[in-house]
Parts: sequence; C-alpha cells; structure tokens
Amino acid sequence: MKIAVINETSAADKNQDIIRALEGLGHTVINCGMTEKGAVPELQYIHTGFMAALLLNSKRVDFVVGGCGTGQGFLNSAMQYPGVFCGHIVNSLDSWLFAQINGGNCISLALNQGYGWAGDINLKFIFERMFSVESGCGYPLARKIPQGVSREKLAEISELVHLPLYKIVETLPVDVVLSVLEYPGFLEILDIKSLNDLQLKESLGKII
Repeated sequence: MKIAVINETSAADKNQDIIRALEGLGHTVINCGMTEKGAVPELQYIHTGFMAALLLNSKRVDFVVGGCGTGQGFLNSAMQYPGVFCGHIVNSLDSWLFAQINGGNCISLALNQGYGWAGDINLKFIFERMFSVESGCGYPLARKIPQGVSREKLAEISELVHLPLYKIVETLPVDVVLSVLEYPGFLEILDIKSLNDLQLKESLGKII
C-alpha cells in the first residue's frame, strides 16, 4: 500500500513521529506535507485536504494520513471532495473499527489537542491496529453484508453530490490550487503528464 503523510503547519512538528510510527509495517510511505514547524511555505488544512483529494483521485496513493491540531479541520477539508472517505482517529480502537466498518482511504489525527506524554506511542498503536485487519471486512462479522452495502451506497452518494474533481480544480480559488501544486516536491509526486484521468490532466495543465 502507498500511504501519503500530509502534515499542515500547526502539526508539522509531529511529522517525524508519524513517519516513525509507520515504519516496519511494510508500506511505502510518501512524505509530502510539512516536515518542520515554522517552515515556509506553509500548508493550512485547506491545502492538505485538497492535496489528499488529488493524490487519492489520481490513484497516486492508496491511503492518506493527515490531521491538524484537533483533527477536525483536515477532516472537514478532505471530505469536501469526491472519493475521499475520512475518519477522525484518536486511538487504536478508533482505527481498528474504522478500517473494518468504514473501509475508508483517509484518516485525520488530532496532533496537538491531547497530544502529550506517549503521543508518539499512541500513533504507533493506531497504525498497527488499522493495518492489522482487512479493510472493510466488517465488524462484528454478522454486520459485514449491510456495512458493505452502506459503503457502496456512500461511494455512489459521493459521486452524486460532488462535482467531478477536474471541475472542482477549475472553480477553486487559484491561490489554493497553486499553493498545493507549487509546494516543494508535490508536482513530482502528482506527475500531471502521466495522469490517466485526461480531464483532470487538462485542468491541472491549464493552471501550472
């Protein structure tokens, strides 16, 4: 699995804690957000939510780990976009249940609020439990079928209530789009020229 780690400015100092917590789980980790608090340019959760949408919809990654001070800002930002199914994760039980029941592709972590002694250990437990089970396998087992139906229905609803991502790119404030596309290293990860989504490729190409 390819996992993108996208830190925004208020939680940039937790980036290395996240990277270390993901080590040894057998996944490819792409660190494409802020890695140091106070560094410039800054990414707000407005930007990291859009980053998550671009990476997931372009299939550059399979999963996104984001967050902010409380986890609420990134959660709300990411969920504005089609194809992003994000959970607010505080502890390992949250992650274990989210993986099995919701089978989402994105999580938002509270990286300042309540992040104290052994906060880095809590992150490790979160990731260990999240990736220890099959995504969408259902919990409890008797609920597997109705939960699967709900996930499929939610995916249909996501398509119905959102504009296609290429249209979103064309209508978003240009400063938001450019802040993301011009962020150091992000264009190399997104690799617009090789996108399979030709409409998204064209829309992004007009801007950059």
